[in-house]
Amino acid sequence: MPKFPVDASKQKVLKALGLLGFHIVREKEHISMVRNNPDGSITPLTMPNHTKIKSSTLRQICTQARMSREEFLAAYEEA
Repeated sequence: MPKFPVDASKQKVLKALGLLGFHIVREKEHISMVRNNPDGSITPLTMPNHTKIKSSTLRQICTQARMSREEFLAAYEEA
């Protein structure tokens, strides 16, 4: 099973989340994003606005966004 990147760049993480359907709502100390799901529901996501994102934070982002580890890593590799 591939591992999460240790210090992922914020831009690449945002691009990967964009590929998964998220878009930025607000960007200050934290970045607020949402995804509109096909069933009409909305999935919110909040992440720190740091230049590098730790792997533990990436795991929490996946949990918060209700996405699998593999789904995020595939989008991250594509970004």
